[in-house]
Amino acid sequence: MKQSPLQDLELEEDSLKNKYLTFALGSEVYGIEIRYVTEIIGVQSITPVPELPEYIKGIINLRGKIIPVMDVRLRFRKPFREYNDRTCIIVVDIKEISIGLIVDAVAEVMTIEESNIVSPPDLNQLSRRYIQGIGKSGDEVKLLLNCDELLNHQETENLSAIGQV
Repeated sequence: MKQSPLQDLELEEDSLKNKYLTFALGSEVYGIEIRYVTEIIGVQSITPVPELPEYIKGIINLRGKIIPVMDVRLRFRKPFREYNDRTCIIVVDIKEISIGLIVDAVAEVMTIEESNIVSPPDLNQLSRRYIQGIGKSGDEVKLLLNCDELLNHQETENLSAIGQV
């Protein structure tokens, strides 16, 4: 029996449920829901754009599409680190725009069940804004990002305008 397109979509969503792409920033390991990720590429030539926040490094041309890139280290107020052969750009779709997230290294795609995710401690509002939960996997913990909070409304509008170039 053939499934309807809606059933296909539901199956696809189920297969992405609880799946996270993990990446490193220094010694910390983060996870991002796989449903946001469109691809992973190596660092390429980034064209700076004047008057953007320091953490927005500029734009790249990805197969004819202009994509702004954010250095996640700088967004999280960590010190800048020179890019190397392990540095990657994770291209994600957030709030209907594509953006590249520059990270130190991509680790793996892993499943973290909801029962193994706890709320982040209430240490400070800024870090909590970006972290939606802490995932436990064996002896390790992964800080799970809240993609929708990586950009505020004004930043989304500004970057969306850049992507229309």
